Amino acid sequence: MSVSIRSLTKKYGSQIVLNDISLEIGSGEVVGFLGPNGAGKTTTMRIVCGSVPYNSGSVRVCDYEVCDNPLKIKSVIGYLPEQNPLYPDMYVREYLKFVANIFNIKNKSQTVENLIDTVGLRTECNKRIGQLSKGFRQRVGLAQVLISNPKVLILDEPTTGLDPNQLDEIRSLIRELGKDRTVILSTHIMQEIKQICNRVLIINKGEIVADFADLKNMKDFDTNSQLVEIEFVKSISVDKLLKINNLEIKENIDNRIFKILSTTDVRGDLFDLAVETNNKLLTINKLENSMEDIFRNLTK
Repeated sequence: MSVSIRSLTKKYGSQIVLNDISLEIGSGEVVGFLGPNGAGKTTTMRIVCGSVPYNSGSVRVCDYEVCDNPLKIKSVIGYLPEQNPLYPDMYVREYLKFVANIFNIKNKSQTVENLIDTVGLRTECNKRIGQLSKGFRQRVGLAQVLISNPKVLILDEPTTGLDPNQLDEIRSLIRELGKDRTVILSTHIMQEIKQICNRVLIINKGEIVADFADLKNMKDFDTNSQLVEIEFVKSISVDKLLKINNLEIKENIDNRIFKILSTTDVRGDLFDLAVETNNKLLTINKLENSMEDIFRNLTK
């Protein structure tokens, strides 16, 4: 496992920020880390990076215990905080060579030029960082964390404040980066989860409340599934309703009003059922499958 957390607890005074959390993240996973403000996302990321101590538990990155191997951990992790720490008066190429020197990278010039192409900075590489748009500054930050070719990338709100074009470009870049390394991505933008990640962790009040390990196969997130609200005049047998293929009941009010999830068009089957039971179908209303609703249900 690239990242292994066991029974991690973090306190600030008497306040528990992380409460006995455990998770495993393997190589090649792009994991979305969701949670409301103050839930513990950034604290967890900083602990994994070795920049914040913890009270108890175990945190291992690439088989190294974080608290015992701080320098080794920093050599295998690339961390981009929400507030991108750059030197605005330095030129892009100059800054990346400066970072390469810190990491004592061999073939610094070639490494920097390759990264400039990788993150799409070729047209901006002769500018001062302070002259760049926020989207290009984010690219500089990504190039910086890739200098040491880390096995694990931790990105804290990497797309905050970007315009739609910049969003698409940075998301595409993160997807590419995730093909050969582990990426942990913190975000408040729900659309990013389906566009970038193949797994979702939701944290609330310092605890992991959901781990969707196979996002593409989750019915609640599957764009091929339909969430439908139906209403009958009279109550109807739940057993008979469940005999309809590919139908799952998500909510039942008095055996008369249902929210159902289906992977096929079941309208004809519903009408047939109404006729069979001498009932009437008042409404069939397709609802939008909303990740925001799932997030709210888990964190409210």
